[in-house]
Amino acid sequence: MQEPLVPMFFPILGAHISGSEFQYPDLSWKEPTGMMANLVAHSGDNKGQLTKLANAICRDFTEHDMAEIKKILEWQKMKTTKGANKDKPERPAVALRFPPTDTTNPAFIQNAMALEANGALTQYFNLPEVEMADRLCGGHKQVSVLLRNIYDRERAGALRATADGVTGNPTIRACFTISSNPNSTRKFYKYELTNGTFGRMVFSYKPRGGRDGKIPRQGNYADQFYQQLDEFLVRLTICKGRFIIRPLNRLVDHLAQDMASLADLTDDDLLFEISHRSLVAGWKAGCVLWVLNNQTWTKSMGELVEWLVYHDLWSKMAVFADMLKDGETSLAEVVKTGPKNMLDGLPDTFNETQLEALRERVGKDKEGTNRQLRVWMSRGFITYSNQTGVYTKTEKYLGKFKV
Repeated sequence: MQEPLVPMFFPILGAHISGSEFQYPDLSWKEPTGMMANLVAHSGDNKGQLTKLANAICRDFTEHDMAEIKKILEWQKMKTTKGANKDKPERPAVALRFPPTDTTNPAFIQNAMALEANGALTQYFNLPEVEMADRLCGGHKQVSVLLRNIYDRERAGALRATADGVTGNPTIRACFTISSNPNSTRKFYKYELTNGTFGRMVFSYKPRGGRDGKIPRQGNYADQFYQQLDEFLVRLTICKGRFIIRPLNRLVDHLAQDMASLADLTDDDLLFEISHRSLVAGWKAGCVLWVLNNQTWTKSMGELVEWLVYHDLWSKMAVFADMLKDGETSLAEVVKTGPKNMLDGLPDTFNETQLEALRERVGKDKEGTNRQLRVWMSRGFITYSNQTGVYTKTEKYLGKFKV
């Protein structure tokens, strides 16, 4: 489970950063909030490890929340001792960083208001089952609206009048991790694949493991581990201001070009569309890495960001490819139905008729053949000979894209 768990750490770590903004390549400023990741693995594949890891990273949140809950308990005690007189204390506004999984939508909005008033802090949720999001969002029909508001750092909640004025519409700052098996994941997102919710969620898929017959052992973290972890968390907490991480932005610009090239090689508009938000998620993870590494960028961090982008896209296709194509393929066949590099399916030298036949085999229309050839030529993937009427793959393509 080590590899599938890596993308799940960034929403937890990103929730620790408040008061910082980073410039995305499009020149907009973004906070490392609204980070959401869904771990998808079969039953018995140790998804529960994520909860233990989240609890370890969020020990500071838990300590903060215990102090907040203590304020409520003291208020309740004072309230009962004051009787019916007018000296009853006002109920304190409690701001929880790591709320329980059974939090209702009104409580979520109220907590967001309290966190906003206490320095625009972010709340983090770890949901062991994907269906728990329904309760938090106020029902499954509201899931897409709330998750999009969280991702885009929008305001949410119905306005209401109180003695203190109009309240109830805070800026939503939250990060999520969710664990689920493939079947419940597919069922939950069935109607969210085209409205933007699906693209905003990072997915990390673990295929079913082998039958080794070993029962996983539970372990404990040594005090030295917690001490080292706390040093990293302090770096996140004290990070304030506006920053531009130029090496990260150059990497994301480069990856955007790669995504366009891949979409052209597969002639797949959907792959191109969902890659946009995979890039944003990878970029936010890069911002977190930069802060953790004493605001210094390294080559290995760039390699991890690139892996995160491709792992998210691969996970989405591994779990949802047939649903994205409105097919009836079973889950066991999904991995085989993702976007295919059509140029890789052709010989190094080929003609137009061969591409037409290939397009028909993968479910594409013949009419798009000429356009695809033009795109491949403009990107320098192939050359054309007027004398022979054949196309030839270039060294640029063979060195970079051929599998």
